[in-house]
Amino acid sequence: MSAVTRWPVWSLPGRLLGAVLAVEALALLLVVLDVVTTVRAGFSAGAVADVALTLALLTGAGFLTAELAVHVERLRSRVVHGGASTADVDPSPVWAFAAALLLPPLAACAVVTAMFCFVRYRVRRRSGRSPLFKAAFTFATLILAVHAAAAMAEFSGLGAAQPLRSGIGVLVVASAVLGFVVVNTCLVVGVVVMSSDKTVRDMVGQSGDEVLLEVAALCVGGLIAMAVITQPWLVLFAVPPLLVLHRAVLVRQLEKQAATDSKTGLLTAGAWHDRATLRIDHARDAGSSAAVLVVDLDHFKQVNDRHGHIAGDYVLQAVAALLREDVRGADLVGRFGGEEFVLLLPQAGDRYAYSELQVVAERIRRRVAELQVAVPTPDGTLTIDGLSVSVGGAVFPHDGNHLLDVLAVADTALYAAKRAGRNAVRMGRHDTVAIRPDEIVDPPVVRQIEDATPPA
Repeated sequence: MSAVTRWPVWSLPGRLLGAVLAVEALALLLVVLDVVTTVRAGFSAGAVADVALTLALLTGAGFLTAELAVHVERLRSRVVHGGASTADVDPSPVWAFAAALLLPPLAACAVVTAMFCFVRYRVRRRSGRSPLFKAAFTFATLILAVHAAAAMAEFSGLGAAQPLRSGIGVLVVASAVLGFVVVNTCLVVGVVVMSSDKTVRDMVGQSGDEVLLEVAALCVGGLIAMAVITQPWLVLFAVPPLLVLHRAVLVRQLEKQAATDSKTGLLTAGAWHDRATLRIDHARDAGSSAAVLVVDLDHFKQVNDRHGHIAGDYVLQAVAALLREDVRGADLVGRFGGEEFVLLLPQAGDRYAYSELQVVAERIRRRVAELQVAVPTPDGTLTIDGLSVSVGGAVFPHDGNHLLDVLAVADTALYAAKRAGRNAVRMGRHDTVAIRPDEIVDPPVVRQIEDATPPA
C-alpha cells in the first residue's frame, strides 16, 4: 500500500487528478461493458476467425509502421528535446481508427492495447518512457476516441449491414473521423489547460496544425478500412504514406527549430523579419496599421563581463519571457541578436497612435525595471536586478510604407532613448547622433544572496 501512495500521479493538483482518474475510469467502464456485451451476444467460429484475422492484420501492419518509423521519430525527438533521445513513436491512432470501423468495440480495444504495449515496451525500451500515469491517460483517451468513432460510424451508417461497402461509406468515415478528433482533442486540451496557465484559446491556436495532421492520419485509417473489406493485403500500401507523415512532422519541427532562437525561445531575426513583412503586407492590403518596438537591454555587456555569459543568458531568458507575457497572441516577438529584441504589433481596428504605443512601451520598461533574475551558482543564488531597457517605436504606415522603413525609424527612436540617459522610451523619427561616453549611466545593481543550503 505504501508503494501505491508514492505513485507520481498523486502529486497532481486535486482538480487535475480528478479529471485524469475520471477519464481512466470511464475508459475502463466501457471496456467492461464491451466484454459483457460480447459474452451475452455470443459468437460463431466463423465470426471469431474473421475478427481474429482482421485484428492480426491491423496490429501486424501497425507494428511494422512503428519499427520502420522509429529512426525518424528518434531524430525528431532529438530536434524537439535538444539532443535528448526520447522517442515519440505512436502510430496507434491510425490503426485503432481502422479497427473502430471494422471490428467490434472489444476487438478494437485489443488493437489499441497491442499497439500501446508494442510502442511502449519495444520501440521505446532504449530511449526512455513517459511516466506511467501519463501513458495510462493517453491510452484511456484513445479507448474513448475509438468508442466515439465507432458510435458515430454506427449512427451515420443508418442501420446498413455493411455501411463501408455502400454509397454512404464516405459519410460513415467522415463522421467517425469527427467523433475521434473531437473526443481526443477535447480531452487532451482540457488536461493541458488544467495543468498549465494556457487558455483554451491558446491551445486551439497552437494545436491547429496538429489537428490537421491527426485528421490526415485518420483519413489514411479510413482508407485502410476500405482496403481491408475489398482486399486485405492492400493494407501494406498504407505503410509508406504513414512514414511520409512521420517525415512531414520532422520537417515541420525542423522548420520551427530553425525559426526559434535557442536561448530565448523567441523568433530569430530572419524568421521575425519574414513574418513581420507578411503582416505589414496584409495591413497594407487591408488598410489597417501596425507598430514596431525595438527593445535594447542597457549595459548588458557589463552583466556578461561581471558574472559570465551564463548569468547573461538567464537575464535574456527572463526578458524574453516578460515580452511574451506582455503582448497579445497575434503580436510577433523576436530576438534581433545580442541584447536587442523587436516586436510587431498589428492593429485590426483604428490606426495606431504614438500615445497608444507609448503605453505599451512604458509598461515593458517598468516591468523590466522590476525584474529580479535568480541565477544559480556554486556559491549560492545570484540575483540580478536594477535592469533597464531603452525602447524605440514607430508606426506603419505613418513612419514608412515598408517594414525596413518602419524599423529604421524605430531604430532612430531607440538611439534617442539611449541619448536621453537610457531606461527611456522614444517614439517616431529622430536625428541619428552618436552616443557620447559621458552619457553612460550607472550599471545595474547586482547583489549576492546566499542560498539557504549552500554547497559544502
